[in-house]
Amino acid sequence: MPEGHTLHRLAAEYRKVFGGESVRVSSPQGPFAPAAMRLDGRTLTTTDAHGKNLFLGFRDVGWIHIHLGLYGKVRLGEGPAPAPTGQIRLRIATDEHYADLRGPATCALISSFDKKDVQQRLGPDPLRPADGLGGDPMPAWQRISRSSTTIAALLMDQKVLSGVGNIYRAEVLFRQGIDPHLPGRELTRDQWDAVWTDLVDLMRAGVQNGWIDTVRPEHTPRAMGRAPREDAHGGEVYVYRRAAQRCLVCGTPVRTETHASRNLFWCPTCQPPSTHGGRP
Repeated sequence: MPEGHTLHRLAAEYRKVFGGESVRVSSPQGPFAPAAMRLDGRTLTTTDAHGKNLFLGFRDVGWIHIHLGLYGKVRLGEGPAPAPTGQIRLRIATDEHYADLRGPATCALISSFDKKDVQQRLGPDPLRPADGLGGDPMPAWQRISRSSTTIAALLMDQKVLSGVGNIYRAEVLFRQGIDPHLPGRELTRDQWDAVWTDLVDLMRAGVQNGWIDTVRPEHTPRAMGRAPREDAHGGEVYVYRRAAQRCLVCGTPVRTETHASRNLFWCPTCQPPSTHGGRP
């Protein structure tokens, strides 16, 4: 499932390509067709993202709410849109550009009231401004500090924290030397502040670069004289999908387990049980 930086990149791309334009809206697959008819010819005025949710705003009509889920993908192309092939849930087009959405978990036309309701059910998003809806880390800390659930599970709970997926979860806990099995209520405030700050930096870099890199300069392939990582995900990481490989910091084999129905990766040396911080 795409992580939060992907949705913020998409919001920026839709805004850059279609913002202020009267657009053609259609649903070749069919399920979104009634809403597409209402939007066709309208102006796309703004876009927004919160966690793994994308919102496309249309003047005097409402917002398209998109959640890509596990299989959703967006393709943006130049030139007149080609004849639709396959299952295209939503197509937005002008004479110069088009964007096709396939396989989303959610694609619905909602009101501004409904959009706010969706966002209020979500945890804070490290990529949103601190003075806007969803950018304040305090609500997440309040929930985490009272919970007996593991910090690994809490970071993946979109009601606690928005936009963080399996990669950012594993990597930020490694970077901060935190045992993923630590109950949330045993996390210190200093640890939480460090996790939030690190997520802000890592996810902003993800928006800028289009992929996830989490290793510090001293652990890059060039600095360590090692081969670059080969993985369809791309980017250099410490523990994600590196099960049984040597930790880049201490050499201990990286461990993995199924945790809250997702694969968890960590280094048992750099993230010892009940640790209270310290970067590896």
